[in-house]
Amino acid sequence: AMRTLSALVLGAGLCAAFEGGAPRASRAAASRVVRPSARMVTLVAPAALANLDGELPDCPRTTWSTDGIDIEKEQAAYKEAGLPTCPLDVSGTPEQNVQGAAYFAENAAYFRTLLAEHGTLWFKGFDLMKDEAGFHAFYDAVGLSPCLDPIHTSGLRAFASARDGVYQEVNKQSLAGHYIGLHNEATTKKTAAYGAFVCFKPASVKGGEFLIADGAAIFRDMRPDVLKRFYAEQVRISVSNLDMDLLGALGPFKKGAMDAVKDLVQAVVAPKFDMDLEMMYGADGKPMRLQAIEEIQCPINRHPESGKPVWFCNIHNHARYLRDRRPCTVPEVGMTDVFKGDLSAIPDADFDHIDEVSRKNIVRCEMKPGEVLLVDNYRVLHGRDTFEGDRYHAVSWFDGWKSDNRSVLGDGGKPGNALNKLINSLIK
Repeated sequence: AMRTLSALVLGAGLCAAFEGGAPRASRAAASRVVRPSARMVTLVAPAALANLDGELPDCPRTTWSTDGIDIEKEQAAYKEAGLPTCPLDVSGTPEQNVQGAAYFAENAAYFRTLLAEHGTLWFKGFDLMKDEAGFHAFYDAVGLSPCLDPIHTSGLRAFASARDGVYQEVNKQSLAGHYIGLHNEATTKKTAAYGAFVCFKPASVKGGEFLIADGAAIFRDMRPDVLKRFYAEQVRISVSNLDMDLLGALGPFKKGAMDAVKDLVQAVVAPKFDMDLEMMYGADGKPMRLQAIEEIQCPINRHPESGKPVWFCNIHNHARYLRDRRPCTVPEVGMTDVFKGDLSAIPDADFDHIDEVSRKNIVRCEMKPGEVLLVDNYRVLHGRDTFEGDRYHAVSWFDGWKSDNRSVLGDGGKPGNALNKLINSLIK
């Protein structure tokens, strides 16, 4: 019973931790992409898609490449060359729309090239992606290889459709008033290569805009002295708090009880989340607070394909200093924080600077039903504004492209879904 309770408490904390208004970024409108030829075709029922329930492979290991980055040289290169529009609009014509999945299959290689250049493609004007099965047909036609969320067992998202490999986005009413800051769908251990975010129903009253920002642009625009300091000192992220003040009443048995709880959570609960967490008391100065802290990580990473450095860090979403200054409905167990690599405090001024640069580069995406944002998860960070009413957005994660043979459906190397289902049944 103690193990189950600990799992639920930490799971609920991690769920709240990873569920993340910012002013519209002043950037050029996304360009329209229209294929030069869109032939009319007779619609044919597509081949039956694979049932992905229980078949998705695990999320791949994070690819780290952080040594020897010359901050000022790389910033200057970005400023001289400029960055492509992100996101890039891919607006379908009536002729393209009527082709359904065939249009995406025919142009898959083209879209892969565009995604590598721009970091995000915003598909608009297609009816195919207005339900889960059609969304599955879209990403299958484009050639993406689906995988599990990197923190699949944390309770972050329930499946919207397990057979289609589609997760619920953060639509829970309990988190409607919570602003989700910018983050990559990543931990120190696991990272999805790509994500596809789909709108089935925008917020029925207002809000809920999807937020994206190019990590290359954030890297480019940060002050060199701040970037160099973070690069040298690195960061550690706390993803959950367990306040154990009740153990203080045990007098001479307090320390033994604290150690027992810590060891239990470290040995039994933390491994279920596959995040390489270290359980630690008092990292934030509160001696009775047990925190689950990720391993040290560099906030700058080279993109695994282009080799170019990008801001690759969840600090904008996870820093408590920033969460305390914007709409936040997360309970204490789910409050996150970010420290220097040695667990000392990051100056408030550095958090303010990261927030300023992040907001400058945010693009607010007011998505309509059937619209999809296809995102390079190593390069582009995402978030979500607060909302009112009912909202139904969803997401699928990918470890790469089917043509690259990087994953095998049903390979058995994946965590189960039991804990994910249990936690989601308790969080509405």
